[in-house]
This record gives sequence, structure tokens and C-alpha cells, in this order.
Amino acid sequence: MFMKGLTYLKPGIVSWQSIPKPVLKKPTDVIGKVVTTTICGSDLHILKGDVPETTALAATTGHGVVLGHEAIIEIESVGDAVKNFSKGDVCIVSCITSCGKCYYCKRNLQSHCTGHMEGTSGWVFGHEIDGTQAEYVRVPCADYGLYKVPEGVAYEKLLMLSDAIPTSYEIGILNGEVKEGDSVAVVGLGPVGLSALLTAINKKPKQLIAIDMDENRLDLAKQLGATHIINSTNMPNEEVAKKVQEISKDLEPGRESGVDVAIECVGVPPTFELCEDLIASGGTIANVGVHGAKVDLKLQELWIKNCKITTGLVSTYSIPDLLNQVADGSLDPSPIITHHFKFDEFEKAYQVFKDAKNTKAMKIILTP
Repeated sequence: MFMKGLTYLKPGIVSWQSIPKPVLKKPTDVIGKVVTTTICGSDLHILKGDVPETTALAATTGHGVVLGHEAIIEIESVGDAVKNFSKGDVCIVSCITSCGKCYYCKRNLQSHCTGHMEGTSGWVFGHEIDGTQAEYVRVPCADYGLYKVPEGVAYEKLLMLSDAIPTSYEIGILNGEVKEGDSVAVVGLGPVGLSALLTAINKKPKQLIAIDMDENRLDLAKQLGATHIINSTNMPNEEVAKKVQEISKDLEPGRESGVDVAIECVGVPPTFELCEDLIASGGTIANVGVHGAKVDLKLQELWIKNCKITTGLVSTYSIPDLLNQVADGSLDPSPIITHHFKFDEFEKAYQVFKDAKNTKAMKIILTP
């Protein structure tokens, strides 16, 4: 049996091609028909050759590696040991594969799962096994990696719960301990940055400051609920920090200027260093961005501020909470979706996503 899938063959090369349809390998697996999926920045890192283990795997399989780690599926077949799902169930696929029983899973660090035996971490889809950008996908450890779709809720409101929304919520909002009355800065307004802004709103911060160099993204941030926007194009960090200090200086009597939570969503040294400049005493720098270069830690300035720095890789333990928020209408991620494509347009969709500066692409939806 064959299907079509978007496969990574080698750096710079992907192909929408016929490949073997997945089959059940373990009694804890399910096979699902993909009803909608999307593209993530992590897929672009793989495509550039930045993830050597995926490049090495692609050379051994005969068809490359199916990319993608986000999807909504309709279950077609179910392993004998799966307890919570049946054929026909429509489910969100978590981007993290977890056994639910190991040391890390019991501590809500599913991203570090050591019990599923499918790869070296919780991130295996489109990385160490075939992913979700195909007509069908095999989901290991299904009882711990699938979430039933609530009836009557549009898929566009749910697809981002696979990755972008829980990433921003867990690593940005929860790690950052955003609370009512806070001043919060989100630095970088890609899909994850805008997701951080969206998921912060229900915590009722007094100020939500959006910082980016793209006017289109800043406009969207304003529409989604940012109280202040700053276009940082050609501005040194000192000047951006001065603007934030001016915005936050009168938030509470006796409080120093600066933000209570600075959420870094880019993953480059200048934006992390900006967050260090923005933070007020007692605040938290919540790093969400994926960093590939050394960053200067200004400990000589931060030690006296009683501030915290948090980091992390999403574990998706928050999906049930986020599902409830979407179901009751208090959270709607769909405004971040900008483009729609069919599966046979996958290669075009990648070109549009890679050229986001000109296409204004944020999240892209692909359907059969």
C-alpha cells in the first residue's frame, strides 16, 4: 500500500511523492488519516541541514523522512494495547511522543521522555521517524499523544494546539509566571510569539508590549490584544529598552520601570540580550526561542534584580487546559493562520512559508 508524503531527501530538497503507507508496529500505535497539518520553523531548520540526525536517517530509508510534527487525524486502525481511542476518532496529534510512565513523563517533562523507544527525546515526528506531512501517519504511544477533538469546534482553532500554542503557553506564559496586572513584553512576533501574546491575554496582564521589526506582524499583534507595539527596525537595544521603560514607568506606585515578564521568541543573541535589558526587579526572562549561537549573559547587571531566567522545550502537558480554553471561546488561535493549501501544493507551501517576509505568511494550513 502506498500514499503521498512530503519527504526530506537531503539539505535543500523535499519531494511530494509516493511512499509506503505506515502500518502498526507496536500494540500502542494507531494509524491515522491526516485531515489537516501545517509547517513549522523546525521543518525549515531540517531542510537547511541543521539537524544532522534527520539528514543521516533520510539517506537510509529509501524514501527520505516525512517532515512535520503537527496534525489533526482521523484514526483508521488501532493497536491492541490502545485503551483510549477507537477507529473513527478525530484527534489532535501532540508534537511530543511520550510513554506516560518514565521518570520525566511523571514530572511533566514529556519532551525528555526516555520510555517510548522511538528516538532520543520526545520530539520524534519528522525528526527521527516519519512525521505528519503525509496522507497517513503512525502515532506511537497513542494513549499519551492524542487528544480528541471537541464536537463543533473548527479544526483551524485546534491545529495549533499540536505545537505552537502549548510551546508559547508552557515555556513563555507558565514558566514566566505571567499574572494579572503584570507588564509583559513579547520579543519576536512569529507564530510562536503571537501565540505567546494570545495565551497571555487570559492571565490579564495590565500591559502587553509587542516588539518586532515587521509592521504587518505588529499590526496583527495589535489586533490580537497587544496594548503597545514597538517597531525595533534599526533601533539599538538601548533605545528599545528606553521606550519600554517609558511605557512601564507608572504601572504601580513605587515600582521601577521595566517589565515583569520578558518572553524571547526569536532565538538569536540580540533579542535575548534585549530581554535582559527590559526586565524589572523580581521579573522573569522566559526564553522560548531556539538558540544556535552563544549569548552574553549580563549576570553583572541581573544578579541584584532578583530575577529569573527560564528555558525549555515544550512537553504539551498543557493541551487539555488549552483545549478547554478553545472550547469555551476564551482562546482562538485561528487569526494567526494566513494561508491555505492542498496537499498536492506542499512544495509551493514551503516556498511561501520560507519567504514569509514577502508573502506575510504566519501559520499555513494544508488539507487533502
